[in-house]
Amino acid sequence: MTPLEAGKRAGGALTKMIVYIVVYVIVAAALQFLMSRFHVIAYLKYVNAILVLAFGWYIVNSFADFIYWTMRGKYDHPTAVAFKNMMRIIGIIAIIAAVVGAAVGGIGGLTIGGFLGIVVGFAMQQVAGQAVAGIFLMGARPFKVGDHVNILGEDGIVEDVTSLFTKVRKQDGTVVLIPSSSVIGNKIYLMLQKLTGQQSGQ
Repeated sequence: MTPLEAGKRAGGALTKMIVYIVVYVIVAAALQFLMSRFHVIAYLKYVNAILVLAFGWYIVNSFADFIYWTMRGKYDHPTAVAFKNMMRIIGIIAIIAAVVGAAVGGIGGLTIGGFLGIVVGFAMQQVAGQAVAGIFLMGARPFKVGDHVNILGEDGIVEDVTSLFTKVRKQDGTVVLIPSSSVIGNKIYLMLQKLTGQQSGQ
């Protein structure tokens, strides 16, 4: 993936996001006008909630794609995906808060939406923390796939590094998934030789 190609795809994702936002504004304004004209304005908040949910999903995904292709021009696929997933998680939390706020309306809607956003954010804290640790891990690159490492007493060959886990295969074939936050906060031993079982083609 060349930086030029990644830049073109990032531009395409950004264009899609802008189009979705413009269409959302037009549709929301048109529906508000029609509902006020036919005296069904009382249902507007429910319509707004549906619009936020529908268009919000497309907008969030387009923004996540934009982040992915922007990062892809400089970093590898796993690192770019980690950033994309982080943006998607944040976007989903924002959509949930916005939908509740739109459905309830007024100060109450803002209060409930904000509270729900905090609750969901707290529930996602562990996952988000793991993802952030994974991003730093893939950026720092203390080891790579194929390296023989010892992390938290787990000795084996690195098979994959994702935003949430590092996958290590031990000599007996056992696969260990080590959380990224645990890898970041502990010593990493890079062994000079591969395991004998791995060398023999296990």
